[in-house]
Amino acid sequence: MSTKNEDRLRGLLGKFKGKRVAVVGDVMLDRYYWGSVHRVSPEAPVPVVEVDTESVRFGGAANVANNIQALGGTPLVVGLVGDDHPGSLFAKMMKDQGLDGSGIVTDPGRPTTIKTRVIAAGQHVVRIDNESKQDCAAPVQEQLIGVIRSNIGSIDGIIIEDYNKGAITRDVIRSVVALAAEHGKPVTVDPKFNNFFEYRGVTVFKPNRREVEEAVGGKLRTLADVDRAGKQLLGALGARHVLLTRGEEGMSLYSADGAVRHFPTTAEVVQDVSGAGDTVIATLTMALVAGGNIAESCILANCAGGVVVASVGIVPVLPEQLLESALRWVNGREDLS
Repeated sequence: MSTKNEDRLRGLLGKFKGKRVAVVGDVMLDRYYWGSVHRVSPEAPVPVVEVDTESVRFGGAANVANNIQALGGTPLVVGLVGDDHPGSLFAKMMKDQGLDGSGIVTDPGRPTTIKTRVIAAGQHVVRIDNESKQDCAAPVQEQLIGVIRSNIGSIDGIIIEDYNKGAITRDVIRSVVALAAEHGKPVTVDPKFNNFFEYRGVTVFKPNRREVEEAVGGKLRTLADVDRAGKQLLGALGARHVLLTRGEEGMSLYSADGAVRHFPTTAEVVQDVSGAGDTVIATLTMALVAGGNIAESCILANCAGGVVVASVGIVPVLPEQLLESALRWVNGREDLS
């Protein structure tokens, strides 16, 4: 590996520290019950899981913020919780972890999103979702926009994390993107189907394969299909870049200057893909606001995704893990771009 590559990686990761990134989107909690199965229920033909341990972790936009913090950044979380016990638990977890909760809006008209997973012998048995998918009311939308308006001068970038749970609406998207453009802040987006074509003029639009297939109405079976869809999205959105993540096939980057680049996956073991997209968007954005070019930022994001899928459950990537993976990836290459 060239010393130039290693020095560049270490220098870029070193600039992550203290970068302030707003994460606007659908926050949630992920609850896990871990146990074992020894019998079938006499009430129905289903397994009985005897719970050994349980845990609650951040999910959705909150997991993106968790990744930013783990990488040395300072996230501002902007989202909705309900006036309920999970909402109180969310606030306590934010405080305990030293995360800025000033951007969290309580909406009494909706529950706090919580996804409960039951895992036995390393296998997911069932998932239970408690959530609302209705758009939040106009006054609540204005509160969310107001958080960004009040903080736009002190943040380095914005991530919009849309899970179609009601926090991200057309007006929220347009207002946040306009504020970012006015103040020269990069915006990266992890979209879902409902608002897919609303993200015009963003810095990086990062859908996954399934989301793109739903949006364009066809399967991406070949690399030519992927290229066609990536370029179509780039033109339709007027984005600076489209980064299409493709699971075990890596990711593909399409840029407004006509450049196309494909990054093979770095994952060696895949245990659980839950939360991998959150890690990718967090790492990508941190690299961009730290001064990385788009190719460098994609390489680091790709490596970060490869790290977290090797663990069961939703976990953030750590700087030392990211550096180790990235150094392996660039070994023998002349440069990072």
